[in-house]
Amino acid sequence: MPPTLASLVHHSALKLTVRAGEGRLDVPVRWAHVSELADPVPYMEGGELLLITALKLDAEDPQAMRRYVKRLVGAGVVGLGFAVGVNYEEIPEALVGAAEQEGLPLLEVPRRTPFLAISKAVSAAIAADQYRAVTAGFAAQRELTRQALNAGPEGLLSALAAQVDGWAALYDASGAVVATAPEWAGRRAARLTAEVERLRERPAPASSVVGGPDHEDRVELHSLGTGRRPRAALAVGTAAALGTAERYAVHSAIALLTLTTERSRSLHAAEQRVGAAVLRMLLAGQPDHARAVAGDLYGGLLDAPFRMVVADADGELPARLTEAVESAAARSGEAVLVVPEGEERLVVLAADGGAAVTACTEYAAAWEAARTSATEQGGGDDEELVVGLSAPSGPTGAAAAYKQAEQALSVARRRGRVLVEHEQLASGSVLPLLADDAVKAFADGLLRALREHDATGRGDLVASLRAWLSRHGQWDAAAADLGVHRHTLRYRMRRVEEILGRSLDDPDVRMELWLALKATSAD
Repeated sequence: MPPTLASLVHHSALKLTVRAGEGRLDVPVRWAHVSELADPVPYMEGGELLLITALKLDAEDPQAMRRYVKRLVGAGVVGLGFAVGVNYEEIPEALVGAAEQEGLPLLEVPRRTPFLAISKAVSAAIAADQYRAVTAGFAAQRELTRQALNAGPEGLLSALAAQVDGWAALYDASGAVVATAPEWAGRRAARLTAEVERLRERPAPASSVVGGPDHEDRVELHSLGTGRRPRAALAVGTAAALGTAERYAVHSAIALLTLTTERSRSLHAAEQRVGAAVLRMLLAGQPDHARAVAGDLYGGLLDAPFRMVVADADGELPARLTEAVESAAARSGEAVLVVPEGEERLVVLAADGGAAVTACTEYAAAWEAARTSATEQGGGDDEELVVGLSAPSGPTGAAAAYKQAEQALSVARRRGRVLVEHEQLASGSVLPLLADDAVKAFADGLLRALREHDATGRGDLVASLRAWLSRHGQWDAAAADLGVHRHTLRYRMRRVEEILGRSLDDPDVRMELWLALKATSAD
């Protein structure tokens, strides 16, 4: 505990006597300061015990003393020590009355007690308090280290909560709660996920304070990690502001958790290298070798149906998507394989129907909704995210799954979508794919000669060709649709062949012409 006015009054060597403000002696004293200025307030910081002899004060003037004492209280002075036997044989009643009125503790200092003795007593008490705090901090550091080594982050959080007489919570890279101590703090920690997300947007190290006197508790948030983007966060909740010993404990916990985070990052990098090797073997058609290399790390993932995800992204999006997928997998206890391909492509192999695939689709949906909202408001984001998702597959079909994911990715990009599943392509129509600019250019080139012929007014070859193809080459039915004789239709089809230089007996030619007509039907 820091020194208080009460501890100074009870100091046997100082012989101080309380003359006013007996009810406020428990206020901590930050320093003892001597000043004979008529107005020492500009030189006060608050928390001082001011020592005077009233050398330049009219201490017997009630109005002057009321103004003087009021100024001291307003500046945060916690006590006034008056030396008797120097300028005044006793403390003037005007000063005593003013101190009583303002509630300012007034201490009588006997002549035999020098101000220096009081300053030394305050300084020694402050030093002793700081020593106790440092000693307690080192003890807390040892206990936190022991718990971190023996019980991991959960044990460290329990020790930290006990040290600060509050609660503590650890958040992962996605902002989700990983562990809390005590257990009842889980609900409070979950309410802070938005604050944690805002903290993670700032470069590490970063911290913030949530709550205060009017809230349930005061919470400090600290980012963890040494990289530009924090890997985790720590929350510490207490009823009041942290003292020196508690501050030592929190800083020790931050250091230990950061070391754990950085170690995890190194292990994660090694796992990614193994995952990249496993993926290459799967795509090369070597599932047995892939299983052998994966071992227990990814082995379970290769024993059940999985999905392949290929994502193209830029800016911060690859890291954010990786965090979302890996955090979801970690919380559900499932394996996931995430392999970066360059700076803007991710390949993810995750269990079909698992948390990782769900997290990927939810992240893509949320990003698409945010992008749409920004566009509607006249803004927009320069970052791009496009995701393709394969159908369920197994180790022997990994190469096909990768191709499916790439195909879905290509379609998503053409359609302006964020995510497309390959199964959606198989269950839908091929016609939306014809909206591609390259397909339209091909169609226009193929049909241009026929349209130029029709523009001269010498026939209706394009409409006749469409009717004939739609009736699968049945002359009578197509002629009836056009309202012409079948011989007329036959003549027109011969002209089509002559102009295009291609035979309509060729099924490939008929297919290309039909798709060209479909691709240009909206024109």
